[in-house]
Amino acid sequence: MTTLQHSTAASVREAWRSNAEPALWAGVQVLLLGVLECAVGLGPLGWVAGLGYALATQVLLSGAVQRAAGVLGPADRVTLARGLLVGGVTALVADGSAETALVVGMASVALALDFVDGQVARRTGTASPLGARFDMEVDAFLILVLSVHVAAAFGPWVLVMGALRYAFVAASWVWGWLRGALPPSHARKVVAAVQGIVLVVAVSGLVPHAAVLVGLALAALVWSFGRDITWLWRSASVSV
Repeated sequence: MTTLQHSTAASVREAWRSNAEPALWAGVQVLLLGVLECAVGLGPLGWVAGLGYALATQVLLSGAVQRAAGVLGPADRVTLARGLLVGGVTALVADGSAETALVVGMASVALALDFVDGQVARRTGTASPLGARFDMEVDAFLILVLSVHVAAAFGPWVLVMGALRYAFVAASWVWGWLRGALPPSHARKVVAAVQGIVLVVAVSGLVPHAAVLVGLALAALVWSFGRDITWLWRSASVSV
């Protein structure tokens, strides 16, 4: 076999792996939905949301892996496990499930694993832009789903918590300067982590005046986005 043939065969294997593994995880997501069906029951909306989430994750992740010309690492698989739980939460919330303990439990584990995948990436030396983006998207979608759940009790204003990040991305399609690279920020990470924790606390219903906590978390999020947008605007102005 020539060098070209070896290279072609290796490329085919890598392409197969980049598509096969996300597809396998999508299959596991469907199995989890089946488990939820047996445990608490899922209506049509729950199944549609869960299957749509599984399909979207598989398609988007396969495309991202191919564009990055890489493979999924150990930290990415931890993030995928988090994604399975987020898919389960999505199905339950879409179905209007009253299984609060299950929603809180799955969301809490997904949030806790957020601290694990970063540690795994650093210790195995497999940190990558793809892994960081994937981790961020899973976090953002979980916050969106939880904000939808909490908004049913506290009002539509809670949806701002989940929608801000997607509004920022949409705005960046119009104003290119919003796509600039931001400097690392510990405060940004803390504020992002607080959103999920506060929303889970609000879902649990165990803390009095949870709406106040959600309001404070939202205020911190608006401040964080405002600070980053201001920095990007000033940076773009200096560049011009």
